[in-house]
Amino acid sequence: MAHNKKTNRQDSGLDSPVQEGFHLMAKPAGPSCNLHCEYCFYREKKIFFPEDKILRMSDEVLETYTREYIESQPGPSVVFEWQGGEPALVGIDFFKRALNFQKKYNAGKQITNSFQTNGTSLDEAWCAFLSRNNFLVGLSLDGPEALHDAYRVDKDGRPTFSKVLHSLQMMQKYEVEVNVLAAVNRESSKHPLEVYRFFRQQGVQFIQFVPIIEREADPEAEKLGIPLAVPPSLTHEETSAAVTPWSVEPKEYGEFLIRVFEEWIKNDVGRIFVMNFEWSLGAWAGVGPGVCYLSPRCGRNLIIEHNGDIFSCDHFMYPAYRLGNILEGRLGKMVQSEQQTAFGASKETALPGYCRHCDVLFACRGGCPKHRFAKSPDGEPGLNHLCAGFKIFYHYVDPSMKHMVELIHRGIPVQTIMKAAAQPEASR
Repeated sequence: MAHNKKTNRQDSGLDSPVQEGFHLMAKPAGPSCNLHCEYCFYREKKIFFPEDKILRMSDEVLETYTREYIESQPGPSVVFEWQGGEPALVGIDFFKRALNFQKKYNAGKQITNSFQTNGTSLDEAWCAFLSRNNFLVGLSLDGPEALHDAYRVDKDGRPTFSKVLHSLQMMQKYEVEVNVLAAVNRESSKHPLEVYRFFRQQGVQFIQFVPIIEREADPEAEKLGIPLAVPPSLTHEETSAAVTPWSVEPKEYGEFLIRVFEEWIKNDVGRIFVMNFEWSLGAWAGVGPGVCYLSPRCGRNLIIEHNGDIFSCDHFMYPAYRLGNILEGRLGKMVQSEQQTAFGASKETALPGYCRHCDVLFACRGGCPKHRFAKSPDGEPGLNHLCAGFKIFYHYVDPSMKHMVELIHRGIPVQTIMKAAAQPEASR
């Protein structure tokens, strides 16, 4: 799977922009990470790079990626997103070179950078760099100490909470824009208010709750030599692989969001931005989704690995979903290839009938294809594992979402909804 040797391209000239914008998330350190989080789905991907002792993006890949990514975008702005693994492992100098390449090839476009990190490697120099260059940072922090350290440990099994919290405080000191990415697993789903109030106490303004769902190895995973099941669309025969013990249960995830929503809508509208609620409001308001798994179709959020390999999606980093290598072929052609187009369309075309007739399909759009391994009540495959949780949450927030949309249309600040929500007799 690894493709590290550069080969001569068969075509010449530069890509013209694709017709529709797309997002290409970079993995500068590949699946490498200094932690050993039990629920991580990406560290197993190291097995696909057996020839690479150290997974690092070369300057050749970095420059080619930067140039082609900017050239392929049809709009006036380009977002570079750096993830892993742990992207901080490549060091600050790597990102200085990345910024220089961005300036070299920006062609007048507005370029921004986001950086997702576990926070354990950040220091004052990192925070100063991120602040000075206006990076948006996604910090993985699962809640208060006991809940965070339940699964997020280093390679020696030691807790990481104190390091991550210190990094959050340093970034706040340097006025780095931080979005906390909180994993909702089976244990943390039991403590919604404890988690949410902890973030509020820490002065966090932007929170994204990420459901953790994985399955034990199935036959396809065993063939590949990895411990977690492959996405259902990669499975050639139906399997009944059980979800892992730390995966969140559907209804518990829905109830978690409801309990947080109750707290938020009474006290924090306009002060704290829970992205799950912001995306929901967007669905009720009829605007575009703010995240790929809530889109009718996918296929516009690809990844580039450290060696230049392009894959259909972060959750589909398997040999069958490799589109090519940026040193060997044109990025725009990979994005618009028949393989990628079919991949993106299948999110909608493969929806079971149960979803097509659902009253909240406009909000969930079937969820992430990776999690569509459940069966509908009538036995049809392809139902999202979280379906029951989505339904109870969206049905619960429906009155509040309609109210907020009405306030927006009338030009009234949505914060006024807190007054009604605080009343015991308020109908929601």
